[in-house]
Amino acid sequence: MTAVGGNRATSAVDERLALLRQMIRIRRFEERCVQLYSAEAIRGFLHLSIGEEAIAAGLLSVLEPDDAVVSTYREHGHALARGIPMDAVMAEMYGRTTGCSHGRGGSMHLFDGARRFYGGNAIVGGGLPVAVGLALADSLQGRNAVTVCLFGDGAVAEGEFHECLNLAALWRLPVLFACENNQYAMGTALRREHAVTDLSLRAASYGLASWPVDGMDAVAVAAAARRATESIRGGRGPCFLELRTYRFRAHSMYDADRYRDKAEIEQWKSRDPIPRLFAELRADGACGPDDQAALEAEVDAEIDAAVAAAEAAPLEPVTDLARHVYAETR
Repeated sequence: MTAVGGNRATSAVDERLALLRQMIRIRRFEERCVQLYSAEAIRGFLHLSIGEEAIAAGLLSVLEPDDAVVSTYREHGHALARGIPMDAVMAEMYGRTTGCSHGRGGSMHLFDGARRFYGGNAIVGGGLPVAVGLALADSLQGRNAVTVCLFGDGAVAEGEFHECLNLAALWRLPVLFACENNQYAMGTALRREHAVTDLSLRAASYGLASWPVDGMDAVAVAAAARRATESIRGGRGPCFLELRTYRFRAHSMYDADRYRDKAEIEQWKSRDPIPRLFAELRADGACGPDDQAALEAEVDAEIDAAVAAAEAAPLEPVTDLARHVYAETR
């Protein structure tokens, strides 16, 4: 019995260390992207998930290879946590042909069909119908796969949200609806957009198993995701998780962020999921300062290699710009 208990304890520590590493990877990757964007090495739109890393790390850690993921335009962390190599994600940020979308998607449209990562979506709520369609296809073909659909609180105000939850519940489709409620739809506060701010309660009205989760706690997110996916695989229909979180930076790099009180931002930063988990591991004697320094150095080296590979990769030739746009004539 002692051995079993010891193994379980070791497994729990290993899981938390893996979550910590994944969050650090996502945080450091995006911090480097800020530097590269400021240096104009990365162009276009850039939406950061700094502060929200616990969701990507926790939620995607419980998925199987055959599961599908539909994401939003704030999807760098989702892509990395799903297992898309960092060099492929960074190359896409640079618009290079070695990127996961061959340089044609950029920050907002990461895609990897082999990993069933069906990309970012620039339209608020636009991924919801795609996710329901993927889940329907899996159901009709008898695959025991779950489709995870990530979206923000702003999407709850869109018609697709209500149509898709209703249809998924009606047909008992294997979808995990994961709402990243970061309290703001661009610059609009949740309380100014929704008469009922308990989004899990609204989802439950469609007959889904639905509950709120502390989105600043990676361990809690992983536990909730595991419970939800096990329920879905058991044939009990779709689930909804309201992952309550906060983005520490503005909506995008173009956003002046004048709609949030600075004290509110600092209050949420005090719940930063990375130092929070590190403190728990340190208290358990599982990760000291030297361990964290070594982990951060490892991540920094991975990012340096990804940047170097992206900068060395080719741009698409101008002569190929119409490729994948028009059908080839015979």
